[in-house]
Amino acid sequence: MTIRLSNRDARCIFLAKQGLSAAPHRALGKEGLLQLIHDIGFVQVDSIATVERAHHQILFSRNQTYRREHLTELLEKDGELFEHWTHDASIIPSSFFVYWKHRFKWESETLKERWRKWRGEGFDEGCDETYDRVASGGAVMSRDLKADDHESGGWWNWHPSKTALEVLWRQGKLAIARRVNFQKVYDLTERVIPARHYEGDVSHEEFVDWACRSALERLGFATHGEIAAFWDLVSSDEAKAWVAAHRDELCDVVIESGNGGKPRPSYAFSGFPDNVGDIPDPPGRIRVLSPFDPLLRDRNRTERLFGFFYRIEVFVPEAKREYGYYVFPLLEGDKLIGRIDMKADRKRGSLDVRRLWLEPGVKASSGRMEKLAAELDRVARFAGVEEVNLLDAWDAPVS
Repeated sequence: MTIRLSNRDARCIFLAKQGLSAAPHRALGKEGLLQLIHDIGFVQVDSIATVERAHHQILFSRNQTYRREHLTELLEKDGELFEHWTHDASIIPSSFFVYWKHRFKWESETLKERWRKWRGEGFDEGCDETYDRVASGGAVMSRDLKADDHESGGWWNWHPSKTALEVLWRQGKLAIARRVNFQKVYDLTERVIPARHYEGDVSHEEFVDWACRSALERLGFATHGEIAAFWDLVSSDEAKAWVAAHRDELCDVVIESGNGGKPRPSYAFSGFPDNVGDIPDPPGRIRVLSPFDPLLRDRNRTERLFGFFYRIEVFVPEAKREYGYYVFPLLEGDKLIGRIDMKADRKRGSLDVRRLWLEPGVKASSGRMEKLAAELDRVARFAGVEEVNLLDAWDAPVS
């Protein structure tokens, strides 16, 4: 029997799976933070700090009692989290490390060849020399190995040792021990990941089963393509084969669209939606989301569920941007209601708000604007600035 799920129920289930339905003011603590990241799956890392770096903002949007020092301790002291690749650089529970060994193998077999073609002759020797330098001399930053005559630049102008460090990290031979001013400090993986997480292996079949099963658990419902894309660890064909092999554990679900499109056939674990448990209504407050929030990770899924089209315009020429360089989505209850352009000016101690766009049909009522003002005050305090500054360019909300 095919289960039909209303769009609102689908949104609420997905929000709960993404950690956005629990009370955002509940005491979190370090152990609660680790559990939150485990439940979400990963938290993307990004260097842009227009207001706050993405990983901090992702966690703060779920719980306002989040403390940065707890994340640092879990990463750098306790070893319960590690940094590596999903669809992008992310913070991942170390309890998943054994499964990432299969990604390391894939990176070693495929990625290194591409980088070798880019770097040319001597690349393998350079990687070996860099590894030996870390093994004998201890943790390093890329600047420690940079030749004096090398000119800095983007990734296309990385010095050879920087390239080697990145390749060795992607292969799992090195790990990120910590960051200094957001610069990576590399060390041997076995010196970074605790033995309880570092040791052990799983078969390829166990790896694929975990990757697909854990993705579906965190999505609630999904197509095989969405299952594959969640971790970006397995191919769409592997996820499709997994679905076919586990049909006795799965049920068919049709998801009502939120953007006027056709209902979306998907899969869920048998017993759905009862096996999801009680799904609370998300908090009614307005929350500012990071452009890299996991809720928005799959832009097409976001558009289907929420009727909200969103793209990051960082790499779009200014004249062609529809909104702005780094515009933040706004979540109110179970709806994405708009986006806001703002930046923390730490020298002046202000959160400068440039523009607000509300989605069609979303009105700038006094109650809604009061909720937005309260959220901007919370974000300002989190970003370490004293006031919210509505710039002269601030216009009436566009809707």
